[in-house]
Amino acid sequence: MHTTGTFFRRITLSFVTAGIICLGSLPAAQAAEAFKMGVVDPQTVLEKSKAGRKALDGLKEYVTTRQKLLSGDEEDLRNTEKTLKEQLAKLSDTEKKEKETQFRTKVQEYQKRAQEFNQELQGKQKELVDEYMKKISSATKTVAEKSGFALVVDKGSEQTVKIVIYNKDTVDLTDQVIKEFDRVNSK
Repeated sequence: MHTTGTFFRRITLSFVTAGIICLGSLPAAQAAEAFKMGVVDPQTVLEKSKAGRKALDGLKEYVTTRQKLLSGDEEDLRNTEKTLKEQLAKLSDTEKKEKETQFRTKVQEYQKRAQEFNQELQGKQKELVDEYMKKISSATKTVAEKSGFALVVDKGSEQTVKIVIYNKDTVDLTDQVIKEFDRVNSK
């Protein structure tokens, strides 16, 4: 009885071996021409393209505006807490409980707004990534087809999952994809 991991490794090794045998049976020039592989870094395309930078700047502006609102609310809470501490000694037990309840309600409202902001931000980030990945994929496809690449792999980065560990500089299509992306998306 084989474990699942061993089974998948054998299947993968079989496919890799079959691919090497197929490429090995072709003359070297045909094998190289038959399969050209490139890499692209979508994060770099988003950050360095005109349309991508514009979208990222819009997202940063949204975050800054919301952060200012939350900072104002936070400052208000600090002032309220300071005032409450100063007044506690002068208040009756009933008044203390009432003030503390009001303060807790304000804190809960602030926390709810902060949570809603984070959810909105995550939604906006996901929308942006989804929208731009479609555009980046389209630009990558155009570059790959023009240049005869059979496969283009996401290069990844230190911030994301690193998919490609090594590649020759000549197969990195990121700069070409940025140019195509800008050509199509800069309006």
